[in-house]
Amino acid sequence: MSENTFGKICRLDDVIHLFKDHQSILFGGFGGVGTPPGLINLILESGVQHLTLIGNDTGFPGIGIGKLVTKRRAKKIIVSHIGSNPNAGSFMNNGELEVQFSPQGTLAERIRAGGMGLGGILTDIGIDADIVRDGKQTIQLGDEHYLVEPSLTGDIAIVYAEMADSYGNLKFDKTARNTNPLVAMAGKITIVEAKHIVPLGAMDPEDIIVPGAFVDHIIPSKGVDWKWAWEPKIEID
Repeated sequence: MSENTFGKICRLDDVIHLFKDHQSILFGGFGGVGTPPGLINLILESGVQHLTLIGNDTGFPGIGIGKLVTKRRAKKIIVSHIGSNPNAGSFMNNGELEVQFSPQGTLAERIRAGGMGLGGILTDIGIDADIVRDGKQTIQLGDEHYLVEPSLTGDIAIVYAEMADSYGNLKFDKTARNTNPLVAMAGKITIVEAKHIVPLGAMDPEDIIVPGAFVDHIIPSKGVDWKWAWEPKIEID
């Protein structure tokens, strides 16, 4: 383990007490890519339930945040789609799971606004769609009408990074970057699972996407422990 000058580097056991029933949890990831596997397993092991989960999608049944959805740990999700996880659709249709849909770009901006301390954003995306507009305030600016979309924050934000230094400066691996930088800034407590942890000063400043000021805890990752949906099955005679 790298030097721990700022006391942020810790073990999974050190943060399990932070997860509580009825919390809102922001998560990074797109179809599971960029979702922290060790922290997902920790939340499952903690037994917490009645969660509000906020992120791009519901992964797959056994991949990413989908593992929590499948185990019925969520009471509400705020996402852009649920199509890759049939369990989410089933739970929504039978009334077990409240689903709030938000267009993907709008969702990202709502999380970004939360991280920046803004109250919300204005957008005309979805203003003509009942599923998006329902119950939301609209305002007129000049000749245009806009929806008022409230910003999104979470009690806890969970993030997956390719590299972190001891202060919590973060680098991401290609598309696994996705919503992770926005999520990292919008949690009251931000916990990062990192594949590589290096000493302060070891990262090229040009590679740093999220400054460590937003990060509270850094967990060494053991890597992804699920089989991706698109990986071919290998049969051995």
